[in-house]
Amino acid sequence: MAELSLLAGALVHVYTDGTVLVTHGGVEMGQGLHTKVAQVAASAFNIPLSSVFISETSTDKVPNSSPTAASASSDMYGSAVLDACEKIKARMEPIASQHNFSSFAELANACYMERIDLSAHGFYITPDLDFDWTTGKGNPFRYFTYGAAFAEVEIDTLTGDFHTRTANVFLDLGYSINPAIDVGQIEGAFIQGLGWVALEELKWGDAAHKWIPPGCLYTCGPGSYKIPSMNDVPFKFNVSLLKGHPNVKAIHSSKAVGEPPFFLASAVFFAIKDAIVAARAEVGCNDWFPLDSPATPERIRMACLDEFIAPIISSDFHPNLSV
Repeated sequence: MAELSLLAGALVHVYTDGTVLVTHGGVEMGQGLHTKVAQVAASAFNIPLSSVFISETSTDKVPNSSPTAASASSDMYGSAVLDACEKIKARMEPIASQHNFSSFAELANACYMERIDLSAHGFYITPDLDFDWTTGKGNPFRYFTYGAAFAEVEIDTLTGDFHTRTANVFLDLGYSINPAIDVGQIEGAFIQGLGWVALEELKWGDAAHKWIPPGCLYTCGPGSYKIPSMNDVPFKFNVSLLKGHPNVKAIHSSKAVGEPPFFLASAVFFAIKDAIVAARAEVGCNDWFPLDSPATPERIRMACLDEFIAPIISSDFHPNLSV
């Protein structure tokens, strides 16, 4: 069952100088997980973020971790860290209530002198998952992340090239733990999705590609397999986060952000098709036509009927898929 892997562990140490060391089971791969986890610890102890240090993930500190995937790591490991912090705070509370300490370091040192354990293991499991794959009923996820996107594109009907002139993306992320990180994740996911719907295509040697040896992959490197570059970023790229709608089902009322914006790039694909519809209307063709994903320049060009294309293909021409 998928829910068996939705668990997280963390180890938190408080030192007598007021610093905190956090180890958790998630993997930092540039998505900002360490930063968010450090923020959770800093908020729990009411200390500056600069006083929290993250130890690199290691199974000799936190074993049996769930995969860092499905955009759920901030939820799970942030909650595990909070659980560990709350355990330490509960141990510190009797000392804190007896004196008025001027700093967290003073409190930590006083607790040390009273032989209080300032280390704790935190654990979290994602609750309320009861999906039955046989009947197709239940809750496969704790909550959903919602978003919307608008895209304006311009196509070159002679070459099939296109540019995304404007992209406006809106996401409901509850109360974002770190808006700067989340906006960056949205921008990256959207551009990755743009590559998926308009650029990246596998071409194998088959009947449709006789110039490639049978069974060989032609698009096996950056020279032939085109991923998005700076030139593909929308000229005007606006990202907005919905305000004032907390998500009570996740850490600090936030929401997952890594993958949800990916499919919003389909707005670019459909904008491309609308632009092709307008180009075809200019030559008096209003018939339905297919446009497969990815909407590569070849497919865009062949779909834009004009005096060069009309003599060799029909208005509903369907290029062979390359996969």
